[in-house]
Amino acid sequence: MTHYPEAVRRWLATPFGDALLQRESRVVEETLDGIFGEQCLQLGLWGEPNLFLRHARTQRKWHIDEGQADTGAAAIGQFHRLPVQDDSIDCVILPHVLDYSDRPHAILREVDRVLTAHGHVVILGFKTGGLWGVRRLIPGAGLPPEAHDLVPERRLRDWLQLLDMRIQSNVRYFFRWPLPIIRGASSSKWEMRGQRWWPELAACYMLTAQKRVSPMTPVKPFWRREPKVVAGLAGTTNRVSRIKFDPKS
Repeated sequence: MTHYPEAVRRWLATPFGDALLQRESRVVEETLDGIFGEQCLQLGLWGEPNLFLRHARTQRKWHIDEGQADTGAAAIGQFHRLPVQDDSIDCVILPHVLDYSDRPHAILREVDRVLTAHGHVVILGFKTGGLWGVRRLIPGAGLPPEAHDLVPERRLRDWLQLLDMRIQSNVRYFFRWPLPIIRGASSSKWEMRGQRWWPELAACYMLTAQKRVSPMTPVKPFWRREPKVVAGLAGTTNRVSRIKFDPKS
């Protein structure tokens, strides 16, 4: 078993799931086009191993997965306890990892730990509303199974801001009815129309954030600061008063 249930892997192999993977590949490609560095790490095997990492502009690219060693990942480990050195990764990709985790906040903290200064995180997630928000009302809806604990965009934004990450972009994509029998259009033009006119109806979202590192400026303690002359106060003087007093007065 990997991080995702086996039923999800079977669903991704269907025509409907493959259409989603192809759309996500193009969306991630546009985002990674402006991210450079040495290391790009993907958590979880969502689709083919090279579906997203082939678009990375970094020198090295690799996976980490949970479960058996025969998944094709470069390393096996828990996402909330990554076997990765601090401040060593320039970009982390999370393809629906938070949708299938009971520790999403812990995973984000680990991502923040391993990211270099000004590193990026790219998160793919399913929207809680939109066209696919009716999935629980439609028997046999063509949605990934067992995705019960979705993370809303607003909550994810709050978590990232608490980690002092700057939100760079938020893209909504995949405007298709959640029914495999409906062959709705999935062209680039249809996606552009959806992003422009009805973004709230999208099935998925991609959120990109950048780690911020504030420079540390040493401040002298108050009791060590040198005293300063306060304007308006009189200083000492050695002048002798020349005022004469009349002894007869």
